[in-house]
Amino acid sequence: MTANAGAQGMSGKPVQPGPDVPVYVISVAAELTGLHPQTLRAYDRIGLVKPGRTGGGGRRFSWHDIEMLREVAELTANGIGLEGVRRILDLENRVTALRLRVTELEQEVAVTQIAHERALKNSMGQNRNLPVIRPATHAVTVWRRGRI
Repeated sequence: MTANAGAQGMSGKPVQPGPDVPVYVISVAAELTGLHPQTLRAYDRIGLVKPGRTGGGGRRFSWHDIEMLREVAELTANGIGLEGVRRILDLENRVTALRLRVTELEQEVAVTQIAHERALKNSMGQNRNLPVIRPATHAVTVWRRGRI
């Protein structure tokens, strides 16, 4: 078996781990990110990245962790402090979560509109008062009171 040989699927092709599977040891993660292993340990201690752990306590980084560490390296290279980096990453995560929620709500509205249209068609000729649903607008208003 060669050093590159890994697990193989039923088709005989190598199985690639998913982006959230912690498989990279700290030395490989350091090489892939261009950061020193001690820097990776420090980022883990302060919570910028949360690698998986082996039974013996060794860190295992996922591809998602590697990408996050690259982003941290880029931000710090541009002069942003670690607290600023933490805040930026937190805001990016919130934006991602909000985008997913907006998509879910848009899908719910679409399903509701279809159900409403079907109900209107089924009620033709009957004396039913169904509300009119206006086309969806794509505006979002965010109200904030103080700090979140």
